[in-house]
Amino acid sequence: MATLLKPPAVAPDALVAVVSPASTPKPDLVDLGLEALRTLGYTPQPSDSLLTRGPLYFAGTPEMRLRDLHHAFADDDVRAIFATRGGYGSNYLLEGLDLDLISESAKPFIGFSDLTAPQLWLLDQIQLPAFYGPMISADFSREDGVHLHSLQAALAGNPYAVGHDEGLRTLHPGRARGILYGGCLSILVSLLGTPYEPQTEGKLLFLEDVSAKPYQIDRMLWQLQQAGKLDDVRGIIFGEMLDCTSPGAAPELLDEVILRVFDNFAGPIAIGLRSGHVSHSNVTLTFGVEAELHAANQAQLNLLQPAVEKQLLDSGP
Repeated sequence: MATLLKPPAVAPDALVAVVSPASTPKPDLVDLGLEALRTLGYTPQPSDSLLTRGPLYFAGTPEMRLRDLHHAFADDDVRAIFATRGGYGSNYLLEGLDLDLISESAKPFIGFSDLTAPQLWLLDQIQLPAFYGPMISADFSREDGVHLHSLQAALAGNPYAVGHDEGLRTLHPGRARGILYGGCLSILVSLLGTPYEPQTEGKLLFLEDVSAKPYQIDRMLWQLQQAGKLDDVRGIIFGEMLDCTSPGAAPELLDEVILRVFDNFAGPIAIGLRSGHVSHSNVTLTFGVEAELHAANQAQLNLLQPAVEKQLLDSGP
């Protein structure tokens, strides 16, 4: 197992960069999210292209968005990087990511959804842990949008666990340990057959999505299965799967689909964890760390390893 490139832990009063690597966020939601960061004690530093509109639905050209992201990593005073939103577009940054620069100035890069692609690429290539967690306009703009305990524990390097209170429930009982890995299901599938294909072997796999009908979830899981990406998975955790329903269908249809797809899977399967696209209280998960899934009467996911170095640096000016 490769050694994680752990960034320094993030102090509660740290300077944090805010970037838009994908689609353009709504200015009013960004304002609310930035104010929420300040209320928590952080000092947000918006990027130059934060609210850029276009071309198309992107927050600037790939070059503009790459420049902002690279500047955030290179700035020694910045301790963490938050994305405003996902949407679509960060896949266009993959080829241009400066892995050497990011390796030399590692720091937590927090986001979900479309950010799955660059987060997993950085994890697979340079072993930078992925912080799959709340974004500025999507979550910090809402009063109950952020699960503060998991975010603060992840950034401080403290152990934590999530379970029933965070929505997790058992679909197939069992216990398994492995490296936590995954993200948005549709993004993982979109990376198949590309140089950025996800490396799922030996992992505890977290999968989540939003507004996909059960048959669409079935189709994406089948594609992962046929691509061999589920062959050596130790255990599976599904997210809340917000609005992943079919009109008129029974509410348990998605559960039945998952159990059918994994009818020969020996490991534990759980579902419902509020991380990524969620109704409220977005949980932060750290991909790349060792974790344990215990699926029993009540399911629990234990994150056994910090994703940051515990010794805090000064938070900057």
